Order: sequence, then structure tokens, then C-alpha cells
Amino acid sequence: QVQLVESGGGLVQAGGSLRLSCAASTRTFSSDAMGWFRQAPGKEREFVAAINWSGGSTYYSDSVKGRLTISRDNAKNTVYLQMNSLKPEDTAVYYCAGRPTTVVLTSHEYRYWGQGTQVTVSS
Repeated sequence: QVQLVESGGGLVQAGGSLRLSCAASTRTFSSDAMGWFRQAPGKEREFVAAINWSGGSTYYSDSVKGRLTISRDNAKNTVYLQMNSLKPEDTAVYYCAGRPTTVVLTSHEYRYWGQGTQVTVSS
């Protein structure tokens, strides 16, 4: 059974930084595309960032482009989300997810998910 465990969330002031990590137990991690999604209270889950199997291609939503950076370390079976210049509207539960091979930006096409980590940005 594939397991993803997120960590690194917390409370930060606007303008601050956090680094989220997502450790995967799957043997196929190095060939899987990985993504980060978030869900704020009362809102639908939305795409944040995605990365292909090698880390050579990355994708971002317009709302986070230039502030958040996705990366991965296949030797550690871990994907990261570096979050800089955080804004109160970034407050949400952040989820990492994986799927075989191809990067997609839609949540329903991801096969396995973590339990989420809360990020709260105070103004």
C-alpha cells in the first residue's frame, strides 16, 4: 500500500516562509509524477504545483508562481514545496499526491494521496 506523509506545515506571518516535505513509501516514486494541492475551508481542492519524474519539468498555478517552488529527491523518495512570501490567502490544508508517469494538473487523476498538513498565514 502506497503511503505519503506530509510534514512542515504550521503557523507563519505574512511574508514568511515554510518548507513542506512529502515522504513516499512507493517503489515507483522515481518514475511517478508528483503534485501539491490545497484546500481552504469552504473551498474546493485546487492545484498548486506539479513535477515530473526527473524534476526537470515543473508546473505552477498562477496564484503561487514565483513564490512557491516544487522539487524532489528521488534518492530520498521525497517531494518538497518551498513556500516564500506567504500570504493569508495561502492558508489551507496542503496535500501531496502521486500518479504514474505523466504530469497532470487535475486532482482526480492522481492515484495516491497524503493526509495533508495545515498551513496558516496570519496577517
